[in-house]
Amino acid sequence: MPRRPVLALIAALVALAFLAGPPLATARLPAEYVGSYTWSRDEAAFGGLSGLELGDDGLSFAAISDRGTLYSGRLTRDAEGAVIAVETSGPRPIPGPDGRRLRGSESDAEGLALGPDSRLYISFEGTHRVGAFTAPNGPAAWLPRPDAFRRLQVNSGLEALAIDAEGRLYTLPERSGRRGRPFPVWRFDGSGWEQAFTLPRDGDFVPTGADFGPDGRLYLLEREFKGLFGFRSRVSRFEIGPAGPGRRELLLQTHGPWHDNLEGLAVWADSTGAIHLTMISDDNFNPLQRSEIVDYRLR
Repeated sequence: MPRRPVLALIAALVALAFLAGPPLATARLPAEYVGSYTWSRDEAAFGGLSGLELGDDGLSFAAISDRGTLYSGRLTRDAEGAVIAVETSGPRPIPGPDGRRLRGSESDAEGLALGPDSRLYISFEGTHRVGAFTAPNGPAAWLPRPDAFRRLQVNSGLEALAIDAEGRLYTLPERSGRRGRPFPVWRFDGSGWEQAFTLPRDGDFVPTGADFGPDGRLYLLEREFKGLFGFRSRVSRFEIGPAGPGRRELLLQTHGPWHDNLEGLAVWADSTGAIHLTMISDDNFNPLQRSEIVDYRLR
């Protein structure tokens, strides 16, 4: 089919999804849709948002783009908790160890985690590794890069990054190597990486984001690309014990093209103790896609 009719069909499907009302999600799951906000800026560099971190109040934020830029600022929410406005500084280029902007394959930032000391950690694919940043404008300090990272597939590297209450980093790749093979999860204890456990691979869903919630559990965002029918998204959580993860608890699973390409996940609790899932989408710098911030609340 010629390119223009294909693009028109995609746009029509997305429009129909919006006209249909709230997103279709599997019944009886705990996550309740709160709202979506399309974030736009009049600058060529804006887009490709692939990682998100929020403060404890769900308002202060940091976000990264897969072209090596960092945004930080504050969200405004309505009474239901949905984002209605974004104030931001940036974009600021993510610097390498020499203070110069990362470029090319080194700049593909994917996962974001905020340490208890306010240090930012960013995982990259292309050149698969993790950097630590003591200040938003400060140079990167690369963490050790094990051989396992070097063997990851091209454009399918360290997609998700999370930090637990003990300050230990966890990361996993977008691809496991083949269907049916679980995803390896590596943990950094301050001196080196080890494979701590694996998470099951289920069909064509692949990881795009992760976070530890205020309940201490690991939350995992995954997506499945359905071609003309857009992206399906789901969020699961796992208890992480000495023997590794417990069973998967499925919290959310969408159907159809309601949401865009959700890649970043932040988990936080409001003043009542209710847990919220806030996600951000990567528009791939494609005018038919959008950068959106999506909110769900656990019942």
